[in-house]
Amino acid sequence: MADPTGITTHPLREALIQEAHARPFQSLETPLRVSQLVLHTGTRGRSAEVSHMQALCERLDHAPPPADAGNFVVQGRGFRLRWERHTEFSTYTVFADGMGADPFDQPAVGALPDDWLGALPGDLLAAMHVAVTDGGQTPLDSDTLGRQFHQESLAGSSCAGGAASVWTDFLADEQGFVRFLVVNDRLNPMQAGRLVQRLLELETYRIMALLGFPLARELSPDISDMETRLGTLMDRLSTVSDLADERELLTALSQLSARVERLMARTNFRFSATAAYGTLVRRRLNALREQRIEGVSTLDEFMERRLAPALDTCVHMGERLERVSKRLSRAANLLRTRVDVALEAQNRDLLESMNRRARLQLRLQETVEGLSVVILSYYTVSLISFAFKGLGAAGRIPNPDVATALSIPVVVTVVTLGVRFVRRRVIRDDADAG
Repeated sequence: MADPTGITTHPLREALIQEAHARPFQSLETPLRVSQLVLHTGTRGRSAEVSHMQALCERLDHAPPPADAGNFVVQGRGFRLRWERHTEFSTYTVFADGMGADPFDQPAVGALPDDWLGALPGDLLAAMHVAVTDGGQTPLDSDTLGRQFHQESLAGSSCAGGAASVWTDFLADEQGFVRFLVVNDRLNPMQAGRLVQRLLELETYRIMALLGFPLARELSPDISDMETRLGTLMDRLSTVSDLADERELLTALSQLSARVERLMARTNFRFSATAAYGTLVRRRLNALREQRIEGVSTLDEFMERRLAPALDTCVHMGERLERVSKRLSRAANLLRTRVDVALEAQNRDLLESMNRRARLQLRLQETVEGLSVVILSYYTVSLISFAFKGLGAAGRIPNPDVATALSIPVVVTVVTLGVRFVRRRVIRDDADAG
């Protein structure tokens, strides 16, 4: 995209501008039939969907979608197919003009080849039929509604400021499709397109929001068990006093914490997505601008009665997991503190014991040094005595015994100084080595 100002354009500018126009509303002329299939494809699988759309385009002699396409429209003979890729699901919406006596007798999805339809990549999550009839030409009475919907689950309302009425039971028919009947009184084509799109999104996001509900019910016993175990461990924490038992308790808390973290990693995305889809459902309901039809529940009331408890359950389970995780963290920190304090006390006692042993060793060393001085002095004086006696026999020393006696203080002094020198040298060398 060129910038007339001459300023360097951000590489994402064009994509951001086009994002608001990525999924425009369709302009729909009444009467018409709409069918939509919602397939769960996960975060991957775009290439398989693009290839499948390319195969359909080859059969219809239609230009294929680009390899990086996220949505694409195929115009066929008597129908129009719109494919849209979302974060974790894809939608295939078929539009067909005209309608027979029965609004759902010939659904729009019947225009697609059966073999191509059966090979769609992904798992089917939702399927809807929307029939938009002309209010001036379609009499609407209890018999007509009774043939199309289950009376015990019937929901309907006047929408778009009274310009149309919408009827559904949110139940799957024999073919597995949820039916919506729209009676158009004075909607223009763009208004009709917006209303149909909101109804399709309402059902799609309702089903996507409910994906977290079975997971929440599945986790309920596990969370209850973890809460019970945590309570038991906390009771032990208040009574345990032995260091070995504290270490065992810390290990149990760590194992329980790892179990909680695994569950949170498994559920965080799903529960967050449930909350997001629930918000989208609420927004689509508000956009309908419903007005009550006497004797019938509105779509908003149906959702509040059926959907809201499921969403609340998911939120509650997520909050319970979060609370258990925080309690485990506090308990583990408390126990680690207790273990650290006990270890510090043990280390203090050990240091005191080592100090006592060092003092004993010092005294023993001093005793040994004294004995060493005596022994070394004795043998040194004995050697000197032999030397002096030899010199006395040679006439060099007049009295060898006196000379030996005089040498004793000198020998003792020299030996003492020598032993001390050796000890200081050993201590210095040991300190340098350490």
